[in-house]
Formats: sequence, structure tokens, C-alpha cells
Amino acid sequence: MGLKAVLSRVFAVWASREVNRIRSKSVELQQQTFHHLLNKAQNTAFGLDHNFAAIKTYDDFKKQVPVRDYEDLKPYIDRVTAGETDILWPGKPAYLAKTSGTTSGVKYIPISSESMPEHIRAARNALLNYIHETGRSEFVNGKMIFLQGSPVLQQKAGIAVGRLSGIVANLVPKYLQKNRLPSYQINCIEDWEQKVDAIVDETLPQDMTLISGIPPWCQMYFDRLSNKTGGKKIKDVFPNFKLFVYGGVNYEPYRARIAESIGFGIDSVETYPASEGFIAYQDSQKDKSLLLLTDAGIFYEFIPAEEFFNENPSRLSLAQIELDKNYALILNTTAGLWGYSIGDTIKFVSKNPYKILVTGRIKHYISAFGEHVIGEEVEQALMGVANEEGIDIVEFTVAPQVTPAKGELPYHEWFIEFGKKPADITAFAIKVDKALQKKNIYYFDLIEGNILQPLIVRSLQKDAFINYMRTQGKLGGQNKVPRLSNDRKIAGELEKYID
Repeated sequence: MGLKAVLSRVFAVWASREVNRIRSKSVELQQQTFHHLLNKAQNTAFGLDHNFAAIKTYDDFKKQVPVRDYEDLKPYIDRVTAGETDILWPGKPAYLAKTSGTTSGVKYIPISSESMPEHIRAARNALLNYIHETGRSEFVNGKMIFLQGSPVLQQKAGIAVGRLSGIVANLVPKYLQKNRLPSYQINCIEDWEQKVDAIVDETLPQDMTLISGIPPWCQMYFDRLSNKTGGKKIKDVFPNFKLFVYGGVNYEPYRARIAESIGFGIDSVETYPASEGFIAYQDSQKDKSLLLLTDAGIFYEFIPAEEFFNENPSRLSLAQIELDKNYALILNTTAGLWGYSIGDTIKFVSKNPYKILVTGRIKHYISAFGEHVIGEEVEQALMGVANEEGIDIVEFTVAPQVTPAKGELPYHEWFIEFGKKPADITAFAIKVDKALQKKNIYYFDLIEGNILQPLIVRSLQKDAFINYMRTQGKLGGQNKVPRLSNDRKIAGELEKYID
């Protein structure tokens, strides 16, 4: 066993103590974070506007600080990006994470000198916790690849600007630099397809032991490795590949295909990082749920998903949540985001410790007919049938068809790129439809009442989603295809790829 592997086990013991503290004192840690945030920011422009100095309790806070999305907070962020200080958080942000919004265009998420280390600490502890639980540390001696955005940073009003993954790439600890790939030069390639091809060439001769990234783009890397090596499984290309780390999307629709590409059941760790903060990670190989990080500079709030679009929705602290209920996730952070709707929905599966599953996006739903179908429901319905029948799903998205051909009832239209197609797509669609009816009573009622006809599946050509993302300028990096839309913008573009 190499020196790094031995030392990592020592550090893993220390990191496990941090993790156990989070597990045992989450509500207390959240209360401490709440008061720290208010005290630190009370003399900022936002703190003065919202009378932070007078806030003593969470109930006080809810009266003073409304829930906002990016557009609502943008007047303050515009002042930050113009170079003003002490607006949302003391001083200027250390970085601005550049992201693509569906309605806001380019978004700039502030990252402070206080919040940035939390991203690094969480990523480190996710790996060390894995080592502590399993005793498997050999992977730290080999090469580790992180499929990410370019590390080249620009400047805006004296603040470094880039993709979150690119910012983090500049902050990788020195003890990992020699093990880390891709090289800086290759990581700077902007064109994603050229970048993946260059990464394939660079990594093929290496002893890769850890691979990390967003699942669809990892799959693209695996496919090109396989093509380059005459169809080899990844386990045969990299025989010492030990750990797969992923995040950014629900893994279940990709699990079977990635496992097939790799060639064996590799250990994996799911993470939940966002530009707004590192929220959770998988803390056990025995459990797919994610440990909520309650000591990471974030005070969380939770709005019952069915109330989110109400004028005065309920806002709950961690101590008030219920299990197995969908909540919209609201953040207050050491980077100066206040009552900020990140757009995700989660549900708690445990209170001791507080562990979550990410269930979808609050704005990614279908309710064109009052059905309130969410991402978790469509993913579980589709993958349940696909796994039962040995069908390989590459990618998919769903949209309502409100104005079908004359004489037809409206329906949900599923655009699916299959790796392995069902022998009878119509029969497959019927099974998925019945599975969805079981998961959503409103959808069941609409089908039973002949308001909707059962869903229709459109089989798409190979690489349809890659080609679609390319036309949108969103190929690779942190970009993801929405699984659900309440309109037909994406559906209209995908129609040209119907097989």
C-alpha cells in the first residue's frame, strides 16, 4: 500500500469525526449557522434593507426576508457584479460562478472567501468518509479524473468569474495535483467534444483509479474510450478503476448503462454540489440517500412542494420537516444568498441523521391538465419498467401535447433515446403509463376520466440528445437536459430526431 493510501486512512478517521458531529447535532448546527449569518451580514445593504439587527428568531426572519429566485435577487447581484462592496455579504465575493438559467440567461452566483472552502471540505470529506467506511484507500495512489469545465477564469469588476467546476479546479490541494487529470492545457479546451477526445488520448496510457463527473458526460467519455479501444469495457481499459463519483442529475436512469460500460459493479459516491453551496453527499455504501451538510455555511429552509407557488407558502426549518414529503429547497448562505430558491425538490428519508433524496426541479414538472407530475415519478415509472424488461435508456424528456391531431385526446409525449429498444414500443408505453398512474393519483384520474389518453413514446435517433445539446451550445460541462417541461420548447426541437 502506497504512502498516500496509508495517510488517507489516518485523515479519514479525523474526517469521520466531523461527519459524526453533523449526524448527531444537525438542528443545533443549523441554529448556530442561522445566527452567524445574521450577525455577519447585518451591516450589508441587504441586511440593512431587511432589518437584520432586529431579527432574533426564525419567525422574525420569515417576516423580514421573502423567498426569492435569481430574478428577484438580481438587483442586488447587479450591484455586486458592478463592483460595489458590502451588498449581500461583507466585502466583495471571491468568485462569481457563471451558470446558465432557463429564464434569466447567464446567472452570476456569488461565492465568498468564507463559502468557497466549504465546497473543498465537503468534496474531501465525501472521499475520506468512503475510505473510513470501507477501508479502501488504494485509489488515492492512482490517477483521478474530474470531468469539468474550463479552469480559465475571467474578471468582472475585479472578481474572478468561471464555472463552478472550473473555479474548483484551481483550488485542488497540492497533494492531489500529481494524481489529477486532465492536464491544465486539455482542461482549458472549450469545445466539449474536442476536449473529451483529448482526455481519452491523455488518460488511455494512465492507471486511472477514480473517475468523477455528471453521469451523461461520463457516459460520453466511456463510449469514446470503448470506441478507441475496439469495444473494451472500462474495467479492461483501466483494471485498477475503483471508485466512481457523480452528481448533478438523478443517477438511476444512467445506472444500468454506465454499469454495462464499466463491466462490473463499481463502488460509487453521489454528491450534491451546486454553485450556491455543497449541500449533501452519500455517506454510506449501504444507503443511496445523502447526508445533509448542516455545518457548511448554509441555513436551510423547506417549503412543501405543493405550496411553493402559493402566495404565502409554509416555510419550515430543519427541526420542522416530515419524512417522505417533497420540499422545495431554500438556501441562506455565507456568500449572501437570502431566502434563495435553488429550484430543486428534495425529500427526507431519515431524521437520525438527516438524510435526503433529490426528487426533481420545482419548475420541471407537467401540470398542463392539473396532474402535477414531478421528475421523481416519471423517472421511477420509466426505469422500473425498463429494468424489468432489460431495456437500455440513454436519455429522455417528457412534454405535454395539449393540441393533438383532430379527434385525439391530449397526452404526455415521451421522447426517449434507447440504447436497447423494446420489441414493442406501444406495449412498453402502456406499461410505463400504468406505472405512472400508480405513482400520481391526479394523472390516474385524468386517464380514467378520458381527459388524457395514455402517454405516447417517441423513439429518437442515436445521439439525439447530444446533437440537441450541441445546437443549444450546451454540450458538456455542468449542462443537463430537463426531464420535464410544462411547454413544448424542447419537444419541438427533438421532433426532428424522431427515429
